[in-house]
Amino acid sequence: MVELFKALSEESRLRILALLMERDMCVCEIEAILNMTQSNASRHLSALKSSGILVSYKKAQWTYYQLSDFFIEKNKELWIYLQVNLKEIPSYQQDYKNSLAVRAKNLCSCQSNSH
Repeated sequence: MVELFKALSEESRLRILALLMERDMCVCEIEAILNMTQSNASRHLSALKSSGILVSYKKAQWTYYQLSDFFIEKNKELWIYLQVNLKEIPSYQQDYKNSLAVRAKNLCSCQSNSH
């Protein structure tokens, strides 16, 4: 439980979760949307994955991240709370607009599946 709440205690990770509630995303999309370096994005994604919140899969050479069904099932009340409150993060509206622009650019030359 400590690892889970540590993973959720960083604003950039909450911003990533808010984006991934909309759809699966490639690392390069997350970097572009949040204006992060590759190493910074990977560090945050690694923390979210090691805590069990996210899972990843490969599509060609790209790694995509999505919310873990196991996490959602095991933490129903927390998941409901996050779904409501992540959209209240001050940067959410701009992040969402950025995500639409980045998706239109098709950075990874393939589109991810919706979650």
